[in-house]
Amino acid sequence: MKKTIGLLLMAFAVFAANAQELNTRVQILAPTITNANRRNLDVLQTAIRDFLNNNKWTTETYLPQEKIDCNLVINITAWDGNSSYTGEAQIQSSRPVYGSSYSTTLLNMSDKDFSFAFSEGQSLDFSDQNFISNLSSLLGFYAYTIIGLDKDSFSKLGGTAYYQKAQNLVNVAQTAGGKGWRPSDGLRNRYWLNENLLNNSFKGLRTFIYEYHLEGLDQLQENSSNGLKNILSALSALRQFDKQKLGSIFPNVYFAAKAEEITNVLSMADFQDKNKAYNLLVDIDPPNTTKYDGLKKRN
Repeated sequence: MKKTIGLLLMAFAVFAANAQELNTRVQILAPTITNANRRNLDVLQTAIRDFLNNNKWTTETYLPQEKIDCNLVINITAWDGNSSYTGEAQIQSSRPVYGSSYSTTLLNMSDKDFSFAFSEGQSLDFSDQNFISNLSSLLGFYAYTIIGLDKDSFSKLGGTAYYQKAQNLVNVAQTAGGKGWRPSDGLRNRYWLNENLLNNSFKGLRTFIYEYHLEGLDQLQENSSNGLKNILSALSALRQFDKQKLGSIFPNVYFAAKAEEITNVLSMADFQDKNKAYNLLVDIDPPNTTKYDGLKKRN
Protein backbone atom coordinates (compact mmCIF):
# COMPACT_ATOMS: atom_id res chain seq x y z
CA MET A 1 0.00 0.00 0.00
CA LYS A 2 2.76 2.42 0.98
CA LYS A 3 4.61 1.51 -2.20
CA THR A 4 1.51 2.24 -4.29
CA ILE A 5 0.99 5.61 -2.61
CA GLY A 6 4.67 6.42 -3.15
CA LEU A 7 4.39 5.62 -6.86
CA LEU A 8 1.28 7.74 -7.17
CA LEU A 9 3.03 10.65 -5.46
CA MET A 10 6.00 10.29 -7.77
CA ALA A 11 3.72 10.24 -10.80
CA PHE A 12 1.93 13.33 -9.55
CA ALA A 13 5.25 15.09 -8.99
CA VAL A 14 6.36 14.28 -12.54
CA PHE A 15 3.02 15.54 -13.89
CA ALA A 16 3.22 18.76 -11.87
CA ALA A 17 6.77 19.39 -13.02
CA ASN A 18 5.65 19.09 -16.63
CA ALA A 19 2.43 21.08 -16.31
CA GLN A 20 3.83 24.18 -17.91
CA GLU A 21 1.66 26.56 -19.87
CA LEU A 22 3.22 26.85 -23.33
CA ASN A 23 3.62 24.47 -26.24
CA THR A 24 5.96 26.48 -28.43
CA ARG A 25 7.45 25.56 -31.79
CA VAL A 26 10.60 27.54 -32.50
CA GLN A 27 12.27 28.03 -35.86
CA ILE A 28 15.42 30.05 -36.45
CA LEU A 29 16.26 31.12 -39.99
CA ALA A 30 19.28 32.93 -41.39
CA PRO A 31 18.81 32.94 -45.19
CA THR A 32 20.99 35.99 -45.83
CA ILE A 33 23.83 35.20 -43.40
CA THR A 34 26.58 33.54 -45.44
CA ASN A 35 28.76 32.80 -42.42
CA ALA A 36 25.95 31.42 -40.26
CA ASN A 37 26.88 28.30 -38.30
CA ARG A 38 23.88 25.94 -38.42
CA ARG A 39 25.03 24.12 -35.30
CA ASN A 40 25.00 27.40 -33.34
CA LEU A 41 21.52 28.17 -34.62
CA ASP A 42 20.26 24.70 -33.72
CA VAL A 43 21.66 25.03 -30.19
CA LEU A 44 20.03 28.46 -29.89
CA GLN A 45 16.74 27.11 -31.23
CA THR A 46 16.69 24.32 -28.67
CA ALA A 47 17.62 26.67 -25.82
CA ILE A 48 14.78 29.06 -26.69
CA ARG A 49 12.23 26.25 -27.09
CA ASP A 50 13.20 24.69 -23.76
CA PHE A 51 13.17 28.06 -22.02
CA LEU A 52 9.64 28.85 -23.16
CA ASN A 53 8.19 25.37 -22.69
CA ASN A 54 9.91 24.30 -19.49
CA ASN A 55 9.65 27.46 -17.42
CA LYS A 56 6.63 27.84 -15.14
CA TRP A 57 4.99 31.16 -15.99
CA THR A 58 1.97 30.96 -13.69
CA THR A 59 1.06 29.36 -10.38
CA GLU A 60 -1.64 27.29 -12.08
CA THR A 61 -1.52 23.68 -13.27
CA TYR A 62 -2.19 23.25 -16.98
CA LEU A 63 -3.33 19.90 -18.34
CA PRO A 64 -1.53 18.82 -21.53
CA GLN A 65 -4.59 19.72 -23.64
CA GLU A 66 -4.76 23.14 -21.99
CA LYS A 67 -1.28 24.24 -23.06
CA ILE A 68 -1.19 27.28 -25.31
CA ASP A 69 0.04 26.56 -28.82
CA CYS A 70 2.63 29.11 -29.99
CA ASN A 71 4.93 29.62 -32.94
CA LEU A 72 8.11 31.68 -32.78
CA VAL A 73 10.02 32.25 -36.01
CA ILE A 74 13.24 34.24 -35.68
CA ASN A 75 14.91 35.53 -38.81
CA ILE A 76 18.55 36.36 -38.11
CA THR A 77 19.61 39.30 -40.27
CA ALA A 78 23.13 39.86 -38.87
CA TRP A 79 25.65 37.90 -36.81
CA ASP A 80 29.02 39.09 -35.56
CA GLY A 81 30.52 35.61 -35.79
CA ASN A 82 30.50 35.26 -32.03
CA SER A 83 27.54 35.79 -29.70
CA SER A 84 25.70 38.86 -31.01
CA TYR A 85 22.59 38.32 -33.15
CA THR A 86 20.41 40.90 -34.88
CA GLY A 87 17.04 39.75 -36.12
CA GLU A 88 13.30 39.96 -36.44
CA ALA A 89 10.68 37.66 -34.97
CA GLN A 90 7.14 36.57 -35.75
CA ILE A 91 5.22 35.52 -32.65
CA GLN A 92 1.91 33.71 -32.95
CA SER A 93 -0.40 32.05 -30.44
CA SER A 94 -3.76 30.36 -30.69
CA ARG A 95 -6.34 28.54 -28.66
CA PRO A 96 -8.84 25.80 -29.58
CA VAL A 97 -12.50 26.55 -30.22
CA TYR A 98 -14.80 24.46 -28.04
CA GLY A 99 -16.36 21.45 -29.72
CA SER A 100 -14.29 21.71 -32.89
CA SER A 101 -10.85 20.92 -34.31
CA TYR A 102 -10.34 24.58 -35.19
CA SER A 103 -7.77 26.80 -33.48
CA THR A 104 -8.27 30.55 -33.44
CA THR A 105 -5.37 33.00 -33.51
CA LEU A 106 -4.97 35.30 -30.52
CA LEU A 107 -1.63 36.95 -31.33
CA ASN A 108 0.24 37.41 -34.59
CA MET A 109 2.95 39.96 -33.85
CA SER A 110 5.99 41.01 -35.85
CA ASP A 111 8.90 42.27 -33.74
CA LYS A 112 11.45 44.10 -35.89
CA ASP A 113 13.93 44.59 -33.02
CA PHE A 114 14.57 41.03 -31.85
CA SER A 115 18.30 41.34 -31.14
CA PHE A 116 20.27 39.59 -28.41
CA ALA A 117 23.48 37.89 -27.33
CA PHE A 118 23.80 34.14 -26.84
CA SER A 119 26.70 31.69 -26.62
CA GLU A 120 26.63 27.90 -26.71
CA GLY A 121 26.52 26.53 -23.18
CA GLN A 122 24.96 29.71 -21.81
CA SER A 123 22.06 29.18 -19.42
CA LEU A 124 19.00 31.31 -20.02
CA ASP A 125 18.38 32.66 -16.54
CA PHE A 126 15.27 34.73 -15.95
CA SER A 127 13.73 37.13 -13.46
CA ASP A 128 10.61 39.21 -13.97
CA GLN A 129 11.96 41.75 -11.48
CA ASN A 130 15.53 42.19 -12.77
CA PHE A 131 17.20 42.44 -16.15
CA ILE A 132 19.49 39.48 -16.78
CA SER A 133 19.72 39.33 -20.57
CA ASN A 134 17.84 40.79 -23.50
CA LEU A 135 17.01 37.34 -24.82
CA SER A 136 15.40 36.09 -21.61
CA SER A 137 13.52 39.38 -21.25
CA LEU A 138 12.23 39.16 -24.83
CA LEU A 139 11.05 35.59 -24.37
CA GLY A 140 9.54 36.31 -20.94
CA PHE A 141 7.71 39.34 -22.29
CA TYR A 142 6.02 37.35 -25.03
CA ALA A 143 5.30 34.40 -22.72
CA TYR A 144 3.38 36.68 -20.34
CA THR A 145 1.65 38.51 -23.19
CA ILE A 146 0.56 35.23 -24.80
CA ILE A 147 -0.80 33.92 -21.50
CA GLY A 148 -2.55 37.24 -20.86
CA LEU A 149 -4.34 37.16 -24.21
CA ASP A 150 -5.33 33.52 -23.63
CA LYS A 151 -6.75 34.50 -20.22
CA ASP A 152 -8.62 37.43 -21.77
CA SER A 153 -10.32 35.02 -24.18
CA PHE A 154 -11.65 32.87 -21.32
CA SER A 155 -12.54 35.49 -18.69
CA LYS A 156 -13.35 39.18 -18.90
CA LEU A 157 -10.09 41.15 -18.53
CA GLY A 158 -8.53 37.97 -17.13
CA GLY A 159 -5.07 38.69 -18.52
CA THR A 160 -4.31 41.84 -16.54
CA ALA A 161 -1.94 40.22 -14.03
CA TYR A 162 0.19 38.81 -16.87
CA TYR A 163 0.34 42.10 -18.75
CA GLN A 164 1.56 43.63 -15.50
CA LYS A 165 4.31 41.01 -15.31
CA ALA A 166 5.26 41.87 -18.88
CA GLN A 167 5.25 45.54 -17.89
CA ASN A 168 7.84 44.79 -15.19
CA LEU A 169 10.09 43.35 -17.89
CA VAL A 170 9.58 46.45 -20.05
CA ASN A 171 10.53 48.72 -17.16
CA VAL A 172 13.71 46.89 -16.16
CA ALA A 173 14.85 46.42 -19.78
CA GLN A 174 14.53 50.06 -20.79
CA THR A 175 18.03 51.05 -19.69
CA ALA A 176 19.94 47.80 -20.25
CA GLY A 177 18.06 46.20 -23.14
CA GLY A 178 18.02 46.89 -26.85
CA LYS A 179 15.46 48.62 -29.04
CA GLY A 180 11.74 48.05 -28.61
CA TRP A 181 11.50 48.58 -24.84
CA ARG A 182 11.10 52.37 -24.88
CA PRO A 183 8.29 54.62 -26.15
CA SER A 184 10.83 56.51 -28.26
CA ASP A 185 11.81 53.35 -30.16
CA GLY A 186 8.78 53.60 -32.48
CA LEU A 187 5.02 53.15 -32.41
CA ARG A 188 4.86 49.39 -33.11
CA ASN A 189 7.02 47.85 -30.43
CA ARG A 190 6.81 45.95 -27.17
CA TYR A 191 6.46 49.06 -25.04
CA TRP A 192 3.36 50.27 -26.87
CA LEU A 193 1.77 46.83 -27.12
CA ASN A 194 2.03 46.46 -23.37
CA GLU A 195 0.90 50.03 -22.78
CA ASN A 196 -2.21 49.43 -24.90
CA LEU A 197 -3.05 46.17 -23.16
CA LEU A 198 -3.02 47.90 -19.76
CA ASN A 199 -4.58 51.19 -20.90
CA ASN A 200 -8.21 51.70 -19.83
CA SER A 201 -8.94 53.07 -23.29
CA PHE A 202 -8.61 49.53 -24.67
CA LYS A 203 -10.75 47.71 -22.10
CA GLY A 204 -13.57 47.60 -24.63
CA LEU A 205 -11.40 45.71 -27.10
CA ARG A 206 -10.22 43.30 -24.42
CA THR A 207 -13.85 42.71 -23.41
CA PHE A 208 -14.63 42.04 -27.07
CA ILE A 209 -11.91 39.35 -27.10
CA TYR A 210 -13.69 37.58 -24.24
CA GLU A 211 -17.18 37.92 -25.71
CA TYR A 212 -16.10 37.00 -29.23
CA HIS A 213 -14.26 33.85 -28.14
CA LEU A 214 -16.01 32.42 -25.08
CA GLU A 215 -19.55 33.62 -25.74
CA GLY A 216 -19.31 33.55 -29.53
CA LEU A 217 -16.93 31.05 -31.15
CA ASP A 218 -17.19 28.55 -28.29
CA GLN A 219 -20.99 28.51 -28.65
CA LEU A 220 -21.17 27.94 -32.41
CA GLN A 221 -21.05 24.14 -32.35
CA GLU A 222 -23.87 23.71 -29.83
CA ASN A 223 -25.99 26.71 -30.79
CA SER A 224 -24.83 28.56 -33.89
CA SER A 225 -27.61 31.16 -33.82
CA ASN A 226 -26.82 32.06 -30.20
CA GLY A 227 -23.09 32.21 -30.91
CA LEU A 228 -23.62 34.51 -33.89
CA LYS A 229 -25.97 36.68 -31.88
CA ASN A 230 -23.33 37.11 -29.17
CA ILE A 231 -20.62 37.96 -31.69
CA LEU A 232 -22.84 40.58 -33.34
CA SER A 233 -23.68 42.01 -29.93
CA ALA A 234 -19.99 42.17 -29.01
CA LEU A 235 -19.23 43.97 -32.27
CA SER A 236 -21.99 46.50 -31.62
CA ALA A 237 -20.40 47.34 -28.28
CA LEU A 238 -17.23 48.38 -30.14
CA ARG A 239 -19.11 51.40 -31.52
CA GLN A 240 -17.99 53.14 -28.35
CA PHE A 241 -14.33 52.53 -29.20
CA ASP A 242 -12.29 55.73 -29.32
CA LYS A 243 -11.51 56.21 -33.00
CA GLN A 244 -8.43 58.22 -32.14
CA LYS A 245 -6.97 54.94 -30.85
CA LEU A 246 -7.51 53.02 -34.10
CA GLY A 247 -3.93 53.52 -35.26
CA SER A 248 -2.50 52.05 -32.06
CA ILE A 249 -0.62 48.77 -32.15
CA PHE A 250 -3.06 46.62 -30.14
CA PRO A 251 -6.16 47.06 -32.36
CA ASN A 252 -3.95 47.05 -35.45
CA VAL A 253 -2.27 43.75 -34.59
CA TYR A 254 -5.47 42.16 -33.28
CA PHE A 255 -7.72 42.91 -36.25
CA ALA A 256 -5.00 42.07 -38.77
CA ALA A 257 -4.97 38.58 -37.25
CA LYS A 258 -8.75 38.23 -36.92
CA ALA A 259 -10.33 40.06 -39.90
CA GLU A 260 -10.50 37.07 -42.23
CA GLU A 261 -11.80 34.79 -39.48
CA ILE A 262 -14.46 37.28 -38.39
CA THR A 263 -15.63 37.56 -42.01
CA ASN A 264 -15.84 33.78 -42.38
CA VAL A 265 -17.77 33.36 -39.12
CA LEU A 266 -20.23 36.14 -39.86
CA SER A 267 -20.85 34.81 -43.37
CA MET A 268 -23.31 32.45 -41.66
CA ALA A 269 -25.47 35.39 -40.50
CA ASP A 270 -28.41 36.75 -42.48
CA PHE A 271 -27.75 39.53 -44.98
CA GLN A 272 -29.10 42.33 -42.78
CA ASP A 273 -26.84 41.39 -39.88
CA LYS A 274 -23.86 40.93 -42.20
CA ASN A 275 -24.43 44.39 -43.64
CA LYS A 276 -24.55 45.93 -40.16
CA ALA A 277 -21.37 44.08 -39.19
CA TYR A 278 -19.64 45.21 -42.38
CA ASN A 279 -20.44 48.88 -41.77
CA LEU A 280 -19.20 48.63 -38.20
CA LEU A 281 -16.03 46.72 -39.03
CA VAL A 282 -14.87 49.05 -41.81
CA ASP A 283 -15.52 51.94 -39.44
CA ILE A 284 -13.36 50.58 -36.62
CA ASP A 285 -10.83 48.69 -38.76
CA PRO A 286 -10.31 50.55 -42.07
CA PRO A 287 -6.99 48.83 -42.99
CA ASN A 288 -8.77 45.48 -43.44
CA THR A 289 -11.77 46.74 -45.42
CA THR A 290 -11.08 44.43 -48.38
CA LYS A 291 -11.16 41.41 -46.06
CA TYR A 292 -14.63 42.39 -44.89
CA ASP A 293 -15.99 42.75 -48.44
CA GLY A 294 -17.25 39.18 -48.30
CA LEU A 295 -19.92 40.32 -45.84
CA LYS A 296 -21.61 42.32 -48.61
CA LYS A 297 -22.52 39.13 -50.46
CA ARG A 298 -25.98 37.63 -50.07
CA ASN A 299 -26.21 34.05 -48.85
